[in-house]
Amino acid sequence: MKLLAFELATEACSVALWVDGELRERFEIAPRRHAELALPWAGTLLADAGLARTQLDAVALGRGPGAFTGVRLAIALAQGVALALDRPLVPVSTLAALALQMPGPRVLAAIDARMGEVYTGAFERRDGDAVACSPEQVGSPSVFDLVGDARDWQGVGTGFAAVDGALRQRLEGRLASIDAAALPHAGDIARLAVLACARGEAIAPERVEPAYLRNNVALTLVEQQALRAAKR
Repeated sequence: MKLLAFELATEACSVALWVDGELRERFEIAPRRHAELALPWAGTLLADAGLARTQLDAVALGRGPGAFTGVRLAIALAQGVALALDRPLVPVSTLAALALQMPGPRVLAAIDARMGEVYTGAFERRDGDAVACSPEQVGSPSVFDLVGDARDWQGVGTGFAAVDGALRQRLEGRLASIDAAALPHAGDIARLAVLACARGEAIAPERVEPAYLRNNVALTLVEQQALRAAKR
């Protein structure tokens, strides 16, 4: 299996190449430079592996949730490569990829969604996979809660540092460990995409859809003023 993966949903820019079980990756915290870096990195990874684009079997991407611009860019780049090569796409949850950084058995992944909210997803780690326990969601960390026994859970992602660490404070003592600095990697997108391909979940490039979770890209001025007033 030869697969190229993009993960651009956060301030981290990441591209990975999976070649028959061997993983190569470029990762850098590079806000607003994703469009500049992603495709050149992909070309470098392919060149270093001695692989032509035509030898790829599929293209994977982090479908979000995350920054709207980054998610849209990942879809555009992955679609462009896949359409040019007539290859399928494999959309992977950015939260699931983030959860793969923790050993489990249960992981709560959270990403800073700005505007006083966090993206969250609960997963079980099974045989190298991250299986969703419930639908991913976006909302205030002050109203989020874990379902069931929390003793086997770990937390990962910038959502635990967002909003002055509100989610971390809410779940303090209920999680075995928390990594609030972790950001998603394209290498984990690739790992999950390979498993998805084996299950027959690759799709035509034109069918990919982003996981925004939030309908509004930005708060209106009135909404921003109301949010600031509520925090006073």
